[in-house]
Amino acid sequence: MKVTAMIPDDLVNTVKEYTQSATITEAITIVLKDWIDIHNTKELNKKIAQNPVYVNNGQQIRDINRAT
Repeated sequence: MKVTAMIPDDLVNTVKEYTQSATITEAITIVLKDWIDIHNTKELNKKIAQNPVYVNNGQQIRDINRAT
């Protein structure tokens, strides 16, 4: 998809520098994917906080992990 956006040059240059991308398209794609990952992680954390899993014994978890 082609998009025209008015984004300040300094912001684009910073994004390109942080992502070590050669092109603006690559840099913005990386940043958008990272933002989506962060958003999804925050949403998952909210769901986990509503129904947390408590572990009293680390051995129980190790046994479960080894069984699978």
